[in-house]
Amino acid sequence: MNLLFATDVLVPDGDEARERAQDELSRAEYQAATPTWFDRLAADVAEWFFGLFRGDGAGAVAPVAVTIIVIIIVAALLVALAIWGRPRASRSVRRRAELLGEQDDRTAAQLRAEAERRAKAHDWDGAVVLRFRALARSLIERDVIEPAPGATAQAIAREASVAFPGFGDRLHSAATAFDAVRYLDRPSDATAYRVLAETDDDVRATTPTDAATPAVPA
Repeated sequence: MNLLFATDVLVPDGDEARERAQDELSRAEYQAATPTWFDRLAADVAEWFFGLFRGDGAGAVAPVAVTIIVIIIVAALLVALAIWGRPRASRSVRRRAELLGEQDDRTAAQLRAEAERRAKAHDWDGAVVLRFRALARSLIERDVIEPAPGATAQAIAREASVAFPGFGDRLHSAATAFDAVRYLDRPSDATAYRVLAETDDDVRATTPTDAATPAVPA
């Protein structure tokens, strides 16, 4: 009798067991594990998407849907390529890049203006250095050359000569004038600056094609 009485006390009836289960499930750790509406939505979307690649229950719809999705993606990529073309570093980034041993974010136009100011002040050394920098910067801005980091003046002249074959000798002379002042400490003069400036102006006015064969100034 005692054992039966103890058993009746320890074992809850149906209603009490249900209440205890509800109380247990209402605890925070159980609520935190319950899927949210976003979890259920994400699961439904994933199930729909992966169902496109299965033929179960979809008949001929699944292959058609997959084909349409692939066509849309490929078309979007082609349109993006047609509009924006090959990805390039922005011009502002290229202007900030190291050029001929210095960090200088000025545009070609700004460098030319400063070179002219130096020339008017008879600072021929500074004018020659700045004008060749302007020439190199202009070629970069026009996407004619893409010099490697640390490229020398002669390397830039050789790369530019590929796009302007008729200017090969003049570009080489311009790079030589730059090197003479910048690295050999040789003084420049008005004639050297005038020749370099004319080369810069002529290159700027010429389309980079193999047909470009400008006249060499006297």
